[in-house]
Amino acid sequence: MRNIKVKVIGSGSYLPGNRITIDEVDYYLGPLPNAPTKIQNWLKRMKKLMKEMLEVDYYHFAIDPDTRKFTDDNISMSVKAARMAIESAGISIEEIDLIAYGSAHQDQMPTASVKIQELLGIEKCSEISIHANCTSAYKAFLTAYDMIRIGRYKTALVVSSNISSSELRAEYYNQPLIKKEEVFLRYFLSDGAGALILQASEDGSGLFVENAYMESVGGKKPAGMLNKRPAYWMNPKDEYEKGLHHLSQMFNEQLGTHFNEEGGSIFYKGLNRMLENYKVDVNQIRFFQVNFPSKHISEMVLEECEKLGISKSSLYTKISTMGYVGPPMVFICIDKIMREEQLDKDDIILSFVSEVSKFMQAGFTLKNY
Repeated sequence: MRNIKVKVIGSGSYLPGNRITIDEVDYYLGPLPNAPTKIQNWLKRMKKLMKEMLEVDYYHFAIDPDTRKFTDDNISMSVKAARMAIESAGISIEEIDLIAYGSAHQDQMPTASVKIQELLGIEKCSEISIHANCTSAYKAFLTAYDMIRIGRYKTALVVSSNISSSELRAEYYNQPLIKKEEVFLRYFLSDGAGALILQASEDGSGLFVENAYMESVGGKKPAGMLNKRPAYWMNPKDEYEKGLHHLSQMFNEQLGTHFNEEGGSIFYKGLNRMLENYKVDVNQIRFFQVNFPSKHISEMVLEECEKLGISKSSLYTKISTMGYVGPPMVFICIDKIMREEQLDKDDIILSFVSEVSKFMQAGFTLKNY
């Protein structure tokens, strides 16, 4: 097997609309007047708690609050982030021979990657779409990295997007059937897209991919985040009337029983496996980007990670300025680092995620040479 060096040569990100505060979330996503009264009252109390706990100053939604129409979708946001990445890389679209796209989940045909290809004006390239909740961006990254380093492709556009608002706005719900587990995510999630350009390189300087990792540890655990759609297409009217399309997530107390295990959290254990497998020098970690939906959770996990030798001061998060964007958050943060920070020689960027739909985990490290 060949082992070609893979360099990050460009990055881009896109956040739709104006930035808004938590007090404006209900205006943008729409009120829920037909939800059960108990749910409405609970949501009012929960909103105050969320405001204190999440430490999110601003959100972004691809919705016009007045017309109730979407201003972007997963494809248009991906294309905007991709164009920024292509421009920063200084390459032409003809040089891209692979598009690897990752999103939480998608029910569309044709798939997103070929739509992105079309809108970018790329006549011919290889492409792949991966849908695996918050690990999807990492898996798209891993796929592109592996395919480049074995010599199959030379230049890859790796892109991810998420339009959480489409599953959280008032019009999406069958409101009388709403449950608590299905609405509190309205104050967690945000919309956006991020993209990276990876390229085979013989150049010895710059930001290079050191490794990429993925695993699933949920084989004997229940789904912590889900909808109740079956694994076949059903009548949309029946689906709506039964509320099977509603996105829900376990609350922290229940989730914690599956996230925390003897000897540490699944995050801690998974990250430890990755670091040991690739012999990562934790003393060179300049930025540790953790893909979690709140700064509070990230800081709690980081206390555990100190046992691995990772400094708390290395935590890199942008959640307060944009909310949790889901899968593309990792690429958005890498873009911000590349544009706003000065990396020294041998600095490492470490990123890792534990998602809770079925406890999939993934990560990668980048090193500046």
